[in-house]
Amino acid sequence: MGSAQAPPALIRFGVFEADLRAGELRRNGVRVRLQDLPFRMLTLLLSRPGQVITREEFRQALWPPNVFVDFEQGISSAVMRLRDALSDAADNPIFIETIDRRGYRWIGPIHPPQPLASASQQKESQEQEKASPEKQVPPAPAPPPSSPSPWWKVVIALPVVLALLFALWIFRPTERDAKASAKSSPAPARDFHQSANREAEDFYLKGRFYWNKRTPESLNQAVDAFTQAIAHDPNYSDAYVGLADCYNLLREFSAMPGNEAYFKAFAAARKAVELDPQSSEAHASLAFVTFWGMWDAPDAEKEFRRALELDPNNVKAHHWYATFLHALNRNDEALTEIDLARQLAPDSSSILADKGALLWAAGRREPALQLLQQLETAEPDFISPHRYLSLAYFDIGDYPRYIAELKQEALLTDDATKLSTAEAAAKGFAQGGERGLLETQLAEQLKLYAQGKMSPYFVAQTESRLGHRREALKYLSLCVQSHDERVLGVSCDQDFVKLRSDPAFDQLLAKIGLPPLN
Repeated sequence: MGSAQAPPALIRFGVFEADLRAGELRRNGVRVRLQDLPFRMLTLLLSRPGQVITREEFRQALWPPNVFVDFEQGISSAVMRLRDALSDAADNPIFIETIDRRGYRWIGPIHPPQPLASASQQKESQEQEKASPEKQVPPAPAPPPSSPSPWWKVVIALPVVLALLFALWIFRPTERDAKASAKSSPAPARDFHQSANREAEDFYLKGRFYWNKRTPESLNQAVDAFTQAIAHDPNYSDAYVGLADCYNLLREFSAMPGNEAYFKAFAAARKAVELDPQSSEAHASLAFVTFWGMWDAPDAEKEFRRALELDPNNVKAHHWYATFLHALNRNDEALTEIDLARQLAPDSSSILADKGALLWAAGRREPALQLLQQLETAEPDFISPHRYLSLAYFDIGDYPRYIAELKQEALLTDDATKLSTAEAAAKGFAQGGERGLLETQLAEQLKLYAQGKMSPYFVAQTESRLGHRREALKYLSLCVQSHDERVLGVSCDQDFVKLRSDPAFDQLLAKIGLPPLN
């Protein structure tokens, strides 16, 4: 009589493995603390990869029928804790995708589960091995996860590839515009992690794991992981997307200059689109860097629209398209896009923070402040609420709170120049109120700018606040000359409202490639 087949014991996905027998989640062999309810949710998702599991199915699986609790809140709480354990972002998921108003789906690749052999099966196998020694074949040594040979080749070749890709863009034929504007029917949503070998997949997932942490150290670790994924599979489009997304964030979360970061991001995004023209993610990443790095608003909008045409449920595309529209001062459209992103990824803190900023820009100040303050309380180490609140408090003249938020942002980002600016502002405010704050802050900013440590954009903001129109326009022009991406937000920046009637301001917008405000 044959015994029943044992259920799966271990399921591997990326740097994680789930031990379903022991009820444990491990990352690189180290146990990850996870409560029982989120682990059972993980077990259910892993049992049906690629399938939508409704909230009702979760309710039936996670709670007995005679229990009465707030199931909706319980499910939302469980998935948030599970995502936290996996470092999985709702707005750019690696493993768990939110299906709006329905449920959740496991989208990450999993490796075939390994069933536990019974004691009798192990004994029988051992006896067979002893009886037939001549048939034993020594196992081939497993290849190391990062072979030095392809790694150093990629390191040497990558700068050349990036430069060539950039050159191809600069001298691109006009045929591209015709293709970009051509109408086409929406393509079905594609699955991530296609056409890659197992080692490339693992490195890709490690890259996304580190990318979601959004710290200078983790972003550089993500760059290494994505580069190694490309070394194992040079045609892996998603790995190039990950590389582009890293560089898009490194200019914000590290000391990497914007020009360097965007050059690399653009080359990687173009390569991703070349490898997979039907990738919505690739087009979204290309759209982002086309605007913020290349200052090409028309082409950026074409790429955003193409990304959403390919996948209307692409959270990243809706999110980044919203910030793009905000930069163009199209605030109503921006709020529509950010709300679509929120519906698709209701658990995303970054989308929620950006919605607060967009509400503020649209003049809806009370709900914006309330949202950002609640998010700051819930996640005190999250940088965006502090950044947006410092700008909001500066706008309304609440300088003590402005200084406090600026200091907190400086500490979280380890930004010495921002911290010295905050300290100078505090000293000036204590000595001379608002005027003292602005003058002392300006003096510190000019010193830092002369040392090459401060963007001229921040100097322009303070000059404008002090009523120095000519000086403000001078430093904004320096932003254009140095290709400082911060100047792309000048249309919606309240610090420059008084400059909008100046013809020189309209000329500045034309140089940047932004539409006139009148």
